[in-house]
Amino acid sequence: MNAALKALDEALYEVSGGVIRRGGALTASPSEEVRRRIKEFKRMDAVRGPGLEREEMEEWRRAEMQGDETGRETTLAELFASSRKNGDSHSKRPKGFAPWRPQTKTVIIIRQVKEILKEYRTELPLTARQIFYRLVGAYGYPKDERAYERLTNILVRARRARIISFDAIRDDGASVMEPLHFDSVEDFYRHVRELGEDFERNKLANQKLNVRIYCEAAGMMPQISRVSGRYSVPVYSCSGFDSLTAKYDLVKDISEASTYHGRRTVVLHLGDYDPSGENIFDVIAEDVHAFLRSIIPHKDPRAVALFRRIALTPELIREHNLPESPAKPTDSRSKQWGARQTCQLEALPPDVLADLVDGEIRSYLDTTILEADRVAEIPERRTIARELPAPEQAS
Repeated sequence: MNAALKALDEALYEVSGGVIRRGGALTASPSEEVRRRIKEFKRMDAVRGPGLEREEMEEWRRAEMQGDETGRETTLAELFASSRKNGDSHSKRPKGFAPWRPQTKTVIIIRQVKEILKEYRTELPLTARQIFYRLVGAYGYPKDERAYERLTNILVRARRARIISFDAIRDDGASVMEPLHFDSVEDFYRHVRELGEDFERNKLANQKLNVRIYCEAAGMMPQISRVSGRYSVPVYSCSGFDSLTAKYDLVKDISEASTYHGRRTVVLHLGDYDPSGENIFDVIAEDVHAFLRSIIPHKDPRAVALFRRIALTPELIREHNLPESPAKPTDSRSKQWGARQTCQLEALPPDVLADLVDGEIRSYLDTTILEADRVAEIPERRTIARELPAPEQAS
């Protein structure tokens, strides 16, 4: 029996002075007042879905027992408003910034989320899945998809209610193609001055190779880029990267770097340890190498482009005791996967991931050249500043 029906049963029993036995409502003739209450409970339960939570029901019953019609109606209105978040209709979902009074158990989860965001503040924004795994590891939060879905709903409501900053959490967002245009000449010079003040050398320009990172979770790109950007290493999303166009674009970049600059390309992969994650990356590597055999036939394609998976690996899973689960039976690749367990990339703590990416990139670079480039940036910024017109001259 769900919470709403159980509470209704108890309410009917109390209203009747204990005359109606449990289950007796099947044969008793309820009064108009009881009918009205039944109708209200059914309406709320239908909107709510799984039923009213205990605290909400207790609040309603408190007003009911006090005989406060105004308080009862106000409470019903508040419960109905709070239940809209779980409605099936798109029109009932909150829009924009929406006030929210979370239940006590939800408040506890939000506090735990805030502690996690505080602990990993240097790696923000985190994805909902990363927060989920931190809750599982640190607070014993249930590790199942139903619990994850509940958490994502909480994070949505918390951001709409301004309880958690939008900047702290990132969903897999839409791709953007935005033209670089300016409001005025002065706006253009302001932009150029800011570029000059933040000038950095391409740290790969004097190295003998190019390095790229491909990440399966698009939402993790900002935190990875914060690390890789120090080395001028770009980050790409693997989601949808199995398209022919995307693979051929990579082939062109690799072949041009090799043919015109004599540079090898290193492609580092960050993805889930599961049948699909590994298979997609392997297929990309095989396809790119096949193209390179035709375009640069006199070279071994592996010498032109190195594909390396740095996470997630069985070694990392064991080292950090990451939560595992069986391969999805719906995945057509699971038969080849065998009895191995799977694990998601976002289970790896963000700070561990950052250190892993940093160390992996540095292992391919000549650190002497890297430091020389960083030292040279300082006088070069001064030179740029002298060459640019002052703000008053630009207008």
